[in-house]
Amino acid sequence: MDIDIIFKIAGIGIAIAVLNQVLVKAGREEQAMLTTLAGVIVVLMLIMQMISEFFDSVRTFLEF
Repeated sequence: MDIDIIFKIAGIGIAIAVLNQVLVKAGREEQAMLTTLAGVIVVLMLIMQMISEFFDSVRTFLEF
């Protein structure tokens, strides 16, 4: 497992948290919620790619 993906997820999380706080302080709670939701979706897509690669490698390993 690459350590790079962990740094990507952490970077996205930090950026979204800062943006969320800025939007909440500005009184734009709806945009803050949508921004947080978009960040979660991006991270889930990264994780889904990793899971897909894992299942592909397991499938090739178990083929006879």
